Amino acid sequence: MKKLFYTLLFNSLFVNLFAQNIPQGYQAKGIVPIGYTDMNGKPAFKMSIKEHKGRWYLFTGQFWQSGWSVLDVTDPAKAEVVKFIEGPPNTWTLQMELHGDIMITSLEKIFPNFGGNSEPFTEGVYIWDISDPINPKRLGHYQTGGNGTHRNFYNGGNYMHLAAGMPGYKGNIYVIVDISDPKNPVEVSRWWVPGQKETETEHHYITEKHPDEKATVSNHPHHVFCGSDHEVSLHGPPYVEGNLAFLPYGAAGLIILDISDIKKPKQVSRLDFSPPFHDRFGVHGALPILEKGVAFINSEDVSYGKGALSHASIVDIKDIENPKLISLFPQPLTENGRSYREKEGWSGPHNFNHLLHNPDVQPQGDLFYMTWFNAGLRVYDVSDVNVPKEIGYFLPANPARRFGRMPEDELVVQTEDVLVDRRGYIYITDKNMGIFILKME
Repeated sequence: MKKLFYTLLFNSLFVNLFAQNIPQGYQAKGIVPIGYTDMNGKPAFKMSIKEHKGRWYLFTGQFWQSGWSVLDVTDPAKAEVVKFIEGPPNTWTLQMELHGDIMITSLEKIFPNFGGNSEPFTEGVYIWDISDPINPKRLGHYQTGGNGTHRNFYNGGNYMHLAAGMPGYKGNIYVIVDISDPKNPVEVSRWWVPGQKETETEHHYITEKHPDEKATVSNHPHHVFCGSDHEVSLHGPPYVEGNLAFLPYGAAGLIILDISDIKKPKQVSRLDFSPPFHDRFGVHGALPILEKGVAFINSEDVSYGKGALSHASIVDIKDIENPKLISLFPQPLTENGRSYREKEGWSGPHNFNHLLHNPDVQPQGDLFYMTWFNAGLRVYDVSDVNVPKEIGYFLPANPARRFGRMPEDELVVQTEDVLVDRRGYIYITDKNMGIFILKME
């Protein structure tokens, strides 16, 4: 009994010694903070997670530094950065995706308002072996020849699905790449919205095969107007379920493709959101739950609350050829009942817990986790998909230090990404802070 007491006392002292203090001043309902790490001054953006031999490793892409971090979050109260991998100079390394022992990481040109310039950068996708999570080994590099890739999808197997800035196109398009030989990735096919290809004179799409095969041209089943470069662009990730790819395609809406023939993607259907909602990133993310017959959709508003309304929505996809909007998530409100659109920083929804192909991520149940920039993390009960209800939130205090140019106005909370592991721990990132680790009460 005495031995147990001293063991517990030692463990408590050890945690208190190495755990970082959770920044105070947060607001919360139904959620408690468990841990925090300042990431050694390297704010993170996207995240994924992997359990390996009983230990839990969180992988992150960095926001203001080129590179990726690996954190040991086995004990969430004392999360620790155990590895930083330097990325190529002048390059955005925002996102990583992993499944099993393979990880892919995006590389792209930095947007001008985030500090991008005319200096050389590295683009495309790095492919990694993470069988030793602390020491990833680079296996290959796929290059687009253009601006690189933004948010990509990989759920195991031979193919990665990219939102890629290819030369000769306006905005990002959908590209499927074979990585069965990671050292020699090969493009299999590509698909885009009519008007994105700079040389197009009529409305059609072309499926381009391997370089040694001829391209095929088919009539496009739907007319889609392609506006400015920023309006019609595949934000990604393209979310693949079975033989279907769900594309969050900006002002072109939600586009569903049949990829049963991986070399010939075919459009199945499309659902418009812009108008009435804003069009720059009118559809930013898409998460299909086929067994429930629904997809969760959201936009991203970068207008500082000055543009048309953003949205987070639920779509009925039981009839895949005729998707229908069935509900909208309620907009979060401040403590005095005001809209966050009136506050500083970007407002509106941004990301949700969507890496469901990863067995170490919590499956989608009755709770839905979504970040709302200056409104922090919001949690919803979606047991009735027709009436989603907010049941909890966590809003950190404003950052104490600015690491980058965004937000362009006051330095305020900008909660970026959320991931929930299968233990129930919730991880959120911020443009100018580290990672908060939370749990539902």
